[in-house]
Amino acid sequence: MVGVVIEDRENGVKIVNDILSKYAEIIVGRMGIPYRERKIAVISLIVDGTTDEIGAMTGQLGAVPGVNVKSALTKK
Repeated sequence: MVGVVIEDRENGVKIVNDILSKYAEIIVGRMGIPYRERKIAVISLIVDGTTDEIGAMTGQLGAVPGVNVKSALTKK
């Protein structure tokens, strides 16, 4: 599971969507919530990939200014 918080919606959403499109093959499910009151967007992802694939994706997402990423992995 990967949680993504976009604090700069104006600039971050397109970049994040481009990165997620690049890793579409490991994304099983996605839910995005525009939290207008706080002027952020929250995306939750269910992913199925190797630790290298997930790490590469979260690393690219985390490098985007105004984007925070957290992940939780199982051993299966």
